[in-house]
Amino acid sequence: MTVRISKLFGMDIYTTEGDYKGKVFDLVINLEKGKIETVTTEPLKARSKQEAKKIISEKSIPYNRVRAAKDILVVGQTMRSDAREEEDAPPAAPVRPYRRL
Repeated sequence: MTVRISKLFGMDIYTTEGDYKGKVFDLVINLEKGKIETVTTEPLKARSKQEAKKIISEKSIPYNRVRAAKDILVVGQTMRSDAREEEDAPPAAPVRPYRRL
């Protein structure tokens, strides 16, 4: 399954238990590794480093918790148990890059 990055923005986020977590607002992408690291439910326009850390820790979801992405984003409560460490872990839901025509 693949999903365009542009389709993720504004998607509702639910846990596997059915709890609503918010909407996808921003994505933190690791350009060196070419993968999405974090999904945020608030803008990352922080005025201070502490405020940015708070948004990342309280209003964000690590992308390796994503179980499915189609009409909604489904996330697990904990990190995938079958995921390998940082560099070797495959993306939870492959994403095609967005290209403007």
